Amino acid sequence: MRAEKDGETLALVARLAATCLGGTGALVHQHDRAVGRLRLVAATGLSRESEREWADLPDDQDAAPAQALDRGRFVCVAGDGPGAGTAACTSLPIPGADGPIGVLTVLTAEPGEPDEVQRSLLQALAGWTGVHLGGAPASSTVSGPPAGAERSVQMGELTTALAEAVTSRDVVAAVAAYVLPPFGADGLVFQILEGGRLNVVGAAGYPQEFIDLLDGMPLAAHAPVRDVLRTRTPRFIEAKAEISRRYPTMRRVNEASPKEAVAFLPMIASGRAVGLCVVSFSRPRSFSNEERTLLTALSGLVGQSLERARLYDVEHARARELQRGLLPRMLPRLPAARAAARYLPAGRGEEVGGDWYDLIALSADRVAMVIGDVMGHGIAEAATMGRLRTAVRTLADLEIPPDELFSRLNDLVSELGEDFYATCLYAVFDPVARTCTYSLAGHPPPVLVHPDGTVHSPDVAPDPPLGAAKPPFETHQLELPDESLLVLYTDGLVESATRDADQGLVQLRQLLSRTAAGTVCFGTADEDADVRCLEELCDTVVSGLLPDHETTTDDAGLLIVHARCTAARDVASLDLPNDPRAAGQARQYVRERLGAWGLDDLVLTTELLVSELVGNVVRHARDPVRLRLLRSRSLICEVYDGSLTTPRIRHAGHTDEGGRGLQLVAALSRRWGARYLHDGKCIWTEQDLEPAQAAGPGGREREEVRSDDHPRE
Repeated sequence: MRAEKDGETLALVARLAATCLGGTGALVHQHDRAVGRLRLVAATGLSRESEREWADLPDDQDAAPAQALDRGRFVCVAGDGPGAGTAACTSLPIPGADGPIGVLTVLTAEPGEPDEVQRSLLQALAGWTGVHLGGAPASSTVSGPPAGAERSVQMGELTTALAEAVTSRDVVAAVAAYVLPPFGADGLVFQILEGGRLNVVGAAGYPQEFIDLLDGMPLAAHAPVRDVLRTRTPRFIEAKAEISRRYPTMRRVNEASPKEAVAFLPMIASGRAVGLCVVSFSRPRSFSNEERTLLTALSGLVGQSLERARLYDVEHARARELQRGLLPRMLPRLPAARAAARYLPAGRGEEVGGDWYDLIALSADRVAMVIGDVMGHGIAEAATMGRLRTAVRTLADLEIPPDELFSRLNDLVSELGEDFYATCLYAVFDPVARTCTYSLAGHPPPVLVHPDGTVHSPDVAPDPPLGAAKPPFETHQLELPDESLLVLYTDGLVESATRDADQGLVQLRQLLSRTAAGTVCFGTADEDADVRCLEELCDTVVSGLLPDHETTTDDAGLLIVHARCTAARDVASLDLPNDPRAAGQARQYVRERLGAWGLDDLVLTTELLVSELVGNVVRHARDPVRLRLLRSRSLICEVYDGSLTTPRIRHAGHTDEGGRGLQLVAALSRRWGARYLHDGKCIWTEQDLEPAQAAGPGGREREEVRSDDHPRE
């Protein structure tokens, strides 16, 4: 493992060296004095054949690496190197305690020697490589004062940190850690030029009031920065008095600044000045030629790193926004369910993921709950997640059971290609039957939290993931007590590099048992308080299971649903005969029940609705026939029969005697529809109720639901 890590580090050095000169490739050789050979230990940008040519060189060969080793200094050789196909080779020795211990070489497509800035960077890389190879301690020196050697080592470490930096924040942190200490600096500001203004993208060592003063300042108003960006040359100010003398218009900024000496360093990327790196000191100081050269060299490297990080920041923000746009911005507050959710993207991953969740209102106050995870990361996976969420909502609107929904969803995922798979949990909660019916496709089962804090996790085996499964899917069922919580999650919440899924599930159950029991979530009629409680519970679960989610490698999704069962007093049902008497009996039952519920103003409309629906059943369907009324936020009328025929609104001509019944139903109800059962169907309608007429949230009376109050679905 150590050897593999060393190889990666040296390969990084080679890439940085090639970038420094704009080269086509780079090599790191280590000197084997015992046999007089230069052994290749890292390379970048070369073909396998070229690497073999460079792999083992005599230390007295007439080649750039051997010459640099022999002379102990920079060597630039025009012409093609061994099998490299380049125009020039630039080599410099890697210092050690007792002389050079290797050579760093850069291959370039154009002839010419590196300039002073490039030489400084290459020397810093070579010095750091020497320490890494064990040839010289960090405090020793090959040439020059000890401070210079230490500075070279830290500059080499900076180049590594910048190469690994992903975000703008990473770049700022790297410069603060590796630039400020070796120079004795204590202030840092990064400013990017955008639309003629200087925007601060990172800072250290300054009060926020001063940063606010700088942020968004017009370039024309900041004379030192304007001069630096115009000439693309750094400016070193050794004391405040010098700024006041040279730039009198900067008096306000100068007086507000807590710093004395300042180095204004232009950041150049892609051939243009993108902004400024300001390194500052609390005391006046002078800058040696070496310090000026090294800081100038570093500003170019920092500019390239920051430009790359800024591009990442922009693209990553767009990808995150895409994913957030595909997830529900706000979960609905339904009569039978209130919910809260969390989505946590993988820590510092460069791509979005495919986790999603949803809460969908169905007929008869039933609720569909879904959570899923598209395997992999990237825009394609996020787009697939969006397609699946849309498909689930469309299929849920058809009121089909979970196993059939998964069969259709599996076909969709299979059509995307062999590389696309998704896990998913789809559940339907029936508040009248007090059951939750669900199917699993490669997904962990839900966790049920009882009002007394008891936590139950069903031990069921999921079907294979969507895209890999072969229908039929299994259907499972849970009995849900009133006021219980149903917790759905993706594997990224419970599984990590240090914890397997079973351990994470145990920890989740413990967290829920300790936190959920006795909270305001149970038993409150205040919707806002209920949702706040669920939000807090989500935060507790996330912080307990993922205390440092920025280090995670997988997305995590969490959906907590508070189930609110329907009270028996808000449900009424009646078996009807399959003959012409049924419509009259249904109207009589409607008058009685709506009168008992205080809904007398809806009697006439509801009589018309049930009369039409029951009449259609008698004419076109078959036994058994049943009427069910539900009082919730709306008045729900349902007529069940034993037929699977589909009711359709049709256009009736002026002379037709029938065909207008469903048009009447649509006109009298807020919405209507049909859902299919294993042995028939249900036609339902909904009518609006005034808040004073509606049933309390979840039906606050704790009556038991009679077995004949709900048909088996």
